[in-house]
Amino acid sequence: MSRPPRAANAIRRLFAFAERERKYVVGELAKIKGLMPLLMRRRNRAKWTPQDLAEIRAKLSRLGGLSWYLAVLLMPGGFFALPAVAWWLDRRRERRAPPGGPG
Repeated sequence: MSRPPRAANAIRRLFAFAERERKYVVGELAKIKGLMPLLMRRRNRAKWTPQDLAEIRAKLSRLGGLSWYLAVLLMPGGFFALPAVAWWLDRRRERRAPPGGPG
């Protein structure tokens, strides 16, 4: 009767994986908060300082990292494909990690 514990373990791992990805997305979205007021400065006839430009670049870079998640969520049935995309992106992140240290 080893199947129920194995199945329960797989379900626990799936929920832990989903929770980790949820925390990642929420954390990244929190870091790009305030992007719209920065972008609207030019429209309101204000100048961007070099510090503003650096902040815009950093926030757009973070938003680009979330583009896979956002694209999948916008596709029909994308919510159900989200765990597969998160797994694939995690594999890519691990592959790029330098040897001997966390990514």
